[in-house]
Parts: sequence; C-alpha cells; structure tokens
Amino acid sequence: MSDKNALRAALRARRDGFAATASAAIRVDPAFAMLLTPGMVVASYVPVGGEADPTPLEQVALATGCRLALPQVIDRATPLRFALHDAAAALVPGPFGLRQPPAAAPEAVPDVVLTPLVGFDRALHRIGQGAGHYDRAFAAFPAAHRIGIAWSVQETDPLQPDPWDIPLHAIATEREWIVRA
Repeated sequence: MSDKNALRAALRARRDGFAATASAAIRVDPAFAMLLTPGMVVASYVPVGGEADPTPLEQVALATGCRLALPQVIDRATPLRFALHDAAAALVPGPFGLRQPPAAAPEAVPDVVLTPLVGFDRALHRIGQGAGHYDRAFAAFPAAHRIGIAWSVQETDPLQPDPWDIPLHAIATEREWIVRA
C-alpha cells in the first residue's frame, strides 16, 4: 500500500502544481454529448483543491435536459450516496473539505458518474483518494457510465489494479477524451 500512497502523493503534487497555473478547462468531446438523453441523472462533484472542474460537462448535461446529482459523504467508511442537486440550492459543508447537498436532498441513481481522479493510465484504470468511495459507487451502480475527470499531467505509467477496481469508460482532460483502444 505504501507504493500506492507514494504514487498518490506524487500525482497530487503534479495535479496541484498544474491546477495552480492552468488557464485551460476540461474539454467536452462530442462523444460525451452523444451519451446523454433528457432525463438522465449525471452525477458530478464539486472540485476540492487542484481537482479538475467538471463544470463544462455539467453545462452540456443540463443543456441536454439531464438532472445533476452530487455525492454526499458521511465519513471514510460509509458508502457515498448521490443526491439530486439544483444549482440554485445551497450546498453544505461535508467531511474532507467537501461541499455537498444537504442530507434531506432526494437520492438519485446515476446514469453517468463524473469522478475526480488523483491519477489514471491509458487502460482507464484510476487512482482515487484512497477511501474507496467511488469503487463502491461503481459496484453499486454497474450500469452507470464511468467518466474520470483529470488534468493531463495526472496520467501515469500503467497501473496495477486491485481486484475491486472497476475501470472507467472514458477520461476527460483539458487536452483529450480518452477511451479504451
């Protein structure tokens, strides 16, 4: 596990350094818009620190008639849930510096999950924060289309996935839309 923790630390430093000076936004590939239909639930997130901002993808989803959901995190051990979010509604502080919908917000089953990444490889494997929240969400919602959101500098050499890791369907960066070849 220490190798993975060291890799996380190095990738966070690379991400945060890039984010501090980046003027680019995440690129919205036409393939993303092709996934969407009115009424779908697109689970997104509010970026923390140097995480890439999914707003450009959210805007396309809303313009298509999709509904947005955001994760609600209780603590490290409890699986996250996705709650519907209206942009006009206030977010509340959550653990780990997160901003999230209030506990009373209606739960949602996502059709698409936009997930922040610490790192990724070309085979669409990912490294997250390490608590397993998105691993458990992917297992709970296997039909959801899984899209990682990251800066291009977060790409790393091929990762060795753990048995519980579920690969992404695509990754959006400021430079490209990456899908399995």
